[in-house]
Amino acid sequence: MSASPGAVAIGDQLARNQIEFDDNLLLPLLYGERDQHLSQIERQLGVSLVSRGNRLAIAGPASATEVAHLALAQLYDRLKGGQEIDPASVEAAMRFAQAEIDDKTPTLWREDAGFRTRKRRIAARSVTQALYVKALRERELVFGLGPAGTGKTYLAVAAAVDLLMTGRVERIILSRPAVEAGERLGFLPGDLRDKVDPYLRPIYDALNDMLPADQLSRRMSNGEIEIAPIAFMRGRTLAHAFVILDEAQNTTPVQMKMFLTRLGEGSRMVVTGDPTQVDLPVGVRSGLTDALDALRGLDDIAVIRFTEQDVVRHSLVARIVGAYDARDRAGRGND
Repeated sequence: MSASPGAVAIGDQLARNQIEFDDNLLLPLLYGERDQHLSQIERQLGVSLVSRGNRLAIAGPASATEVAHLALAQLYDRLKGGQEIDPASVEAAMRFAQAEIDDKTPTLWREDAGFRTRKRRIAARSVTQALYVKALRERELVFGLGPAGTGKTYLAVAAAVDLLMTGRVERIILSRPAVEAGERLGFLPGDLRDKVDPYLRPIYDALNDMLPADQLSRRMSNGEIEIAPIAFMRGRTLAHAFVILDEAQNTTPVQMKMFLTRLGEGSRMVVTGDPTQVDLPVGVRSGLTDALDALRGLDDIAVIRFTEQDVVRHSLVARIVGAYDARDRAGRGND
């Protein structure tokens, strides 16, 4: 692929440039069905994209055309590398392009920022997600912090499935505090799994996205994928396992210390949560906050912090999270 710039302006004046592609067979995939990918870029960046043969003309504000140009180049490179693209990939490419232009992470998008599962490849869709993926690959203990919709739990499950499928861990252990049930968990009907299932629904949904139903059922039956309420973790040493603690902001300091010290040989541990959404009784300190304070500066631990800018669900979700955060900041300012 080669890029042939046309008229280029300074700042946010109007600019025009074009990209020339060397493989016409990839263009329908790049443009999307009925040019939906091009329409997505036009709509979000406020640019005009016009295709002429194997060339694509880009016109609009200079800063936006630069992002569009780089995003399209990234997407085309992914197609040449045999990867598929979809609207989520297009959104991610624009995020990464903006980050590269801002000189934050100039080569991050070129790395293999994702995981392969039996059903699909799970790829990072924001710069922070790519940093998180890198940490999940390299560190034995990772904290993923931030609001709902940022992919912190989903990517942790993808990392666990990837390592299980490739034999680098022998089992996956999923845990989450059942704050609403408190000490009354034993009074709920059914066996242990029935009692805890409602609290682990988001993790089950992620697993269903990544493993065929028969494999998931078999691996849960033979213990390769295990549901372990945090109260039942005491006294265990978790060797050769990928352990995920979700909604960790709702643990107590005692529970969190107990959980972290279960880490055994050949294991990985990921702790996810949103420190701003604590459901513990008033006056009870969050174990997540306590752990972050206690472990500050400790080597070999990664702490990745997501913001509303990393929300990858629906665009409205990011704006909802931002609105709540702005309201809360204003409230604290008035105290």
